[in-house]
Amino acid sequence: MKKKRETLPLDPPASKAPDAILEQAAIALEAARPKKGGCIICGEESAPISSEGLCWVCRRLKFSAWRDTDSQISAQE
Repeated sequence: MKKKRETLPLDPPASKAPDAILEQAAIALEAARPKKGGCIICGEESAPISSEGLCWVCRRLKFSAWRDTDSQISAQE
């Protein structure tokens, strides 16, 4: 006969860490999050994966322009 599994309570146990440590951790996490800024071209909200600070539209236009210039260079050769 199998033993019945013991279920864990849904509520986590009370935290044993001092409040000052928890507050410092919260401040450190907030500082580590990237700040949401506007697009440097049009001012819209920037894409989360954009390291240049561009929105989705301006980022896509940049890639499209690169592709166009690459095809023009190969056509000239």
